[in-house]
Amino acid sequence: MLKEPTSETATIVNKRVSDPLPVRVVLIGLMLLFFIGFIFLPLGLVFAQAFQKGWAFYLESITESYAIESVKLTLTTVAIVVPLNAFFGVTAAWAITKFNFAGKAALKTLLDLPFAVSPVIAGLIFVLLVGSRTPFGSWLGEHGLKIIFSTPGIVIATLFVTFPFVVRELIPLMEAQGRDEEEAALTLGARGWQIFGKITLPNISAGLLYGMILCGARSIGEFGAVSVVSGHIRGQTNTIPLHVEILYSEYNFAASFAVASILVFLALLTVTLKVAMEKQFQKNSFHHQDLTWV
Repeated sequence: MLKEPTSETATIVNKRVSDPLPVRVVLIGLMLLFFIGFIFLPLGLVFAQAFQKGWAFYLESITESYAIESVKLTLTTVAIVVPLNAFFGVTAAWAITKFNFAGKAALKTLLDLPFAVSPVIAGLIFVLLVGSRTPFGSWLGEHGLKIIFSTPGIVIATLFVTFPFVVRELIPLMEAQGRDEEEAALTLGARGWQIFGKITLPNISAGLLYGMILCGARSIGEFGAVSVVSGHIRGQTNTIPLHVEILYSEYNFAASFAVASILVFLALLTVTLKVAMEKQFQKNSFHHQDLTWV
């Protein structure tokens, strides 16, 4: 039978905010001004410009062949990058949090390298490494493998700039959880994959999904690194952001904003998925807390 929480706990939970009313009004007002000025107003302008020439022109802009190919390439890149980053992120976080080895601190520092390096510089690095004029790139070309100015180059560049999102979500979470449960399972005879599948993975699932959502969102909107390695070949190597830039540079403003609205829809979908995930895990957390009162 479930026991009710103590009165002291209820008092802490139900404690009212003691900040003065003017302070709360100012803080809430500043927050609303920020959202209006930096989120709602820009989004409204995007759709206003997108529908400037009417609904028919909008549909024509987002359904023409180049736009469709840019959407396909963007979603293909996300479908490849997110699972790979999830795998690499879990592997790196597992190695860093579960084992002690020389160079561990340096490795944790290097994980933030994609955040410190400009995406444009990252793209240039890959051009210098696997471009057609480099020894390795020319060798790949002789064997029919093209990296730069093709889909593999876009995937690699996106993979580099989005790598920290998953691993940086998992490391603090796994460090906070410690190794007690895994060690207990190991003493009871569980094997490595059993420990990972039944103990580690359920414990990190919230952080893993959140990191994957962030990784996917960044993959969709990545511009700098992809711009360098893509070659801007219409219908082949242009993602949605690159296609928007080309349309805008051609002074086709209504079409560029129409295609940009696809990015807005994908961003809203990402936010909705994130909120739904948070509510689900919050619900599961409350259920777990209720069971602790038994």
